[in-house]
Amino acid sequence: MAEYTFFTNPMSRGQIARWALHEAGAEYDQVLVDWANKQPEFLAANPMGKVPTLIHHAIDEDRTVTEAAAICAYLADQHPGAELAPRESERADYYRWMFFAAGPIEQAIVAKSMGWEVAKEREPMVGFGSVERVLDTLEGLFDANEWVCGERFTMADVYVGSQVDWGLTFGSIPPRPAFVAYAERIQARDAYKAAKGIDNTLIQEMRK
Repeated sequence: MAEYTFFTNPMSRGQIARWALHEAGAEYDQVLVDWANKQPEFLAANPMGKVPTLIHHAIDEDRTVTEAAAICAYLADQHPGAELAPRESERADYYRWMFFAAGPIEQAIVAKSMGWEVAKEREPMVGFGSVERVLDTLEGLFDANEWVCGERFTMADVYVGSQVDWGLTFGSIPPRPAFVAYAERIQARDAYKAAKGIDNTLIQEMRK
């Protein structure tokens, strides 16, 4: 048995967790989840029935981690040799922007995709305020920095980078130069290519 059991579907946020697993150099067994026929062991691990779901077969017990951002952070901590967790001076940026991506960016993109309009006077009531405010803030980060924490790639870039990469691919994030350049940097990484290669192959097989 590998150290991790990874429940996923290639057409999901499971792509984020797979990339994180490859960046961490983690050994995992993949379990593909069929939306219409979810395995009992999967639902036992995550009653929400959502992927990605990761089970860490630790020495003392099995530990279940859900939510893509949490999986990223957990893997960075469990695999210190990969040097993906933040150094002391990077912690503020690491946590700030990872949770910014999991909160305001995710909310803003979903709202835009669903066609939900937030009235100007109600913007203070939602976590993202407005889509433009979120995008401008994110653009400012990459106008000034190569990576989330400055000059060094960390696991925060897996999560934030996945949001940018996905958004550019499907048109929910506009192709501003700072976003495009950042996406090109993450796409050049070996672990990104390896993980995407697996998921793209699975997607092609599912469409046959």
